[in-house]
Amino acid sequence: MPAIFRLDASIREAGSATRALADSLETTLVSALDTASVIRRDVGLAPLPSTVWAGAVFGPHTPPEQQTPEQLAGMALATELVDELVSADAYIFAIPLYNYGVSQHFKAWVDVVLAEPRMAPGSESLIKGRPAQLIVARGGGYGEGTPRHGWDHATAWYKRVLEDVWMLDVELIECELTLADVVPAMAELRDLAAKNLAGAHATAREKGQDFAVKLNGTALDLRTAER
Repeated sequence: MPAIFRLDASIREAGSATRALADSLETTLVSALDTASVIRRDVGLAPLPSTVWAGAVFGPHTPPEQQTPEQLAGMALATELVDELVSADAYIFAIPLYNYGVSQHFKAWVDVVLAEPRMAPGSESLIKGRPAQLIVARGGGYGEGTPRHGWDHATAWYKRVLEDVWMLDVELIECELTLADVVPAMAELRDLAAKNLAGAHATAREKGQDFAVKLNGTALDLRTAER
C-alpha cells in the first residue's frame, strides 16, 4: 500500500489556497489508487517548538549522560520527522509565500530534519528519486513584467532543498493572485485570479492522476522484485 507524506505550512485553516490545492491533488490521488495511507505533518497550524532545533543539533554531539531534556526532546522529534519521510513513497508539500520569503515553519521543519544524522548534509539521501509535488501559492503577481517580478525568494530555496539536497523528483504547482478577493487594490484582477485558481486546481487533479500512475508502477516493480 503506497504511503503519501503531506506537509502543510499555511497558518490558515479556512481559506488557504495551498491546503485547497493539496486537497484536490490528494483526493484525486487516493481515489485513483487501490489503497493508500496519508502521513500528515501540519507545521502551519502546529509549528515545531522553537527549542527543538538546538536540541537536535547539539544532542548527538553530547555524551549521553550529559544530554539535557531539551536535547533529548529535539533528537526524539528529529527521529520522528525523518521516520515519517523515509516511510513514505511520495510527497506533497503545500507552502504559501509569506512576505516574499521562505515559510518560517517549513524552514524550521527542514532544519530539524537536516539535524538528524540520517539526513545530515553530505550524506546519501534516503529518499532519492521518490516523486514529490510542491504546491506554492502567492497572494500577488510575480511573473515577468510585473512590479514584483523577482521578489519570490522562497520557491527556488524549496526546490534547492527538495531536489538538490534530498534528490526528490519534484514537480511544481503554482498559483498567484490569491489575495485578489480581499485586497481592494487588486479588484480588477479578480477574474484573472479566479481563472488562475481554477487552472491550478485542474493541474493539481491532473498531477494526482500522474502521481497514481507513478506509484502503481513503483508498487508493481516492488512486487515483481519480491518474487
